[in-house]
Amino acid sequence: MDGPMNTRGIRSAATLLILLGAGCVSTSTLVEEKLDLGTGVTVTHATAPIVLYRDNSSYAAHARDYVYLGPVEINRMGEHSYYLWLGIWSTISDADRSYQRDGFESITLYADGEPLQLELVGWTLESIGVSEPIYVKPVASAADAYYRVTIDQIRVIANAREVELHAGTAPVRVYLMWDRQGSAHASLREFLDRGLLGATALHRP
Repeated sequence: MDGPMNTRGIRSAATLLILLGAGCVSTSTLVEEKLDLGTGVTVTHATAPIVLYRDNSSYAAHARDYVYLGPVEINRMGEHSYYLWLGIWSTISDADRSYQRDGFESITLYADGEPLQLELVGWTLESIGVSEPIYVKPVASAADAYYRVTIDQIRVIANAREVELHAGTAPVRVYLMWDRQGSAHASLREFLDRGLLGATALHRP
């Protein structure tokens, strides 16, 4: 039966659906897209970051430093910006964040030998204009870092079989890929495909 009570019920159900959907726009096994409630931007990221490492046995036996690397797209009402997130951490228990961040103000990624020089945007979520965590930190003590990139640079990384990261100088810290990482490559390629599709739609007459 139609009436005020029925109308209110429909409106309440619609409001509930909006609230339930507000935090996450869409999710797949490879890429996640969500609304950042604090800023109103839409954030898209890969679900499986690339894992890089370097042996640091000179500091302690079996010690290793790790870098997790994943792409981020920020959509501000149709204006798309791209970043690389780095999660930097070490198995050295007393390593503080100043040690982890040392040398990461400027980095060079080598994608199948092709160098990509990247400059730091910032260490915090605020530096890229979002308020909620994007990637889950590998460990609580990991330091976050964000670098601005282009969709073409993401394409180069996604198509590379080998990715190597150089940070710092004298000496340079060299991080190599950990194992084959098929899921990370698949996630990065899916992210790239979505980004290219969005760019095509944006420039379509």
